[in-house]
Amino acid sequence: MIHGMWGGPWYWKNYRSVFEAQGHRCVATTLPYHDMDPRGAPDPRLGTMGLLDYAEILEGELRQLRTMPILMGHSMGGLLAQMLGARGLAKAVVLLAPAAPAGILVLAPSVIKSFWSIQMTWGFWSKPVRPTPDEASYSLLHLLPEKERQETYEKFVYESGRTVFEIGYWFLDVRGASRVDESRLTCPVLVVAGSQDRMTPAWVVRQVATKYETVSTYKEFEAHAHWLVAEPGWEEVARYVGGWLGTLKTSV
Repeated sequence: MIHGMWGGPWYWKNYRSVFEAQGHRCVATTLPYHDMDPRGAPDPRLGTMGLLDYAEILEGELRQLRTMPILMGHSMGGLLAQMLGARGLAKAVVLLAPAAPAGILVLAPSVIKSFWSIQMTWGFWSKPVRPTPDEASYSLLHLLPEKERQETYEKFVYESGRTVFEIGYWFLDVRGASRVDESRLTCPVLVVAGSQDRMTPAWVVRQVATKYETVSTYKEFEAHAHWLVAEPGWEEVARYVGGWLGTLKTSV
């Protein structure tokens, strides 16, 4: 289970309860420099960590499992799951509101608004960054009750500005860090979108599914947005994912 920007293993609590009850062993990873006090100052090294750096570290963790896992990634974690799946490191991949790889334009008005304060910070591409409470409420958490919205934001840590650049401005990234060769992602892929998502709009997520159309299944939930891991009704999404995984047991 790979978390997205500003997150941590804490936000997989709901999904872990479901999938562990189904007999899965769940491993929720922590990306580098994300194990910090949200009220503290971030490690300055975080700002220059890129997607390829994250992927290398995750690959090392996966190889220590000594078994081919199912990768489940949310948001940026979904992009990392695509990258790792294309390295042949998964027997199946579940993408929840995934960030899009290079080649898919994502700079829609709602996405720009979601990252406005970050983009207006000079040099954000090499600094630790975090959205304002209003931006997080608008882009990530708008379907949560107000009290839960605030409690969730208070858990958010800083993210690497470099990853923001590599995902949003992939066409300027000379390293092509977010590039994924779809021909190499050959395991079954489930792609899940929320119709009300403002950070990774459903029309973007549909393009992700199309990229892997030979192996992908696409599912869109009308009553959901970006925070599929804990929005009211998250159980419906988790049940669907569990059902999809169940269909793979004879072939995976």
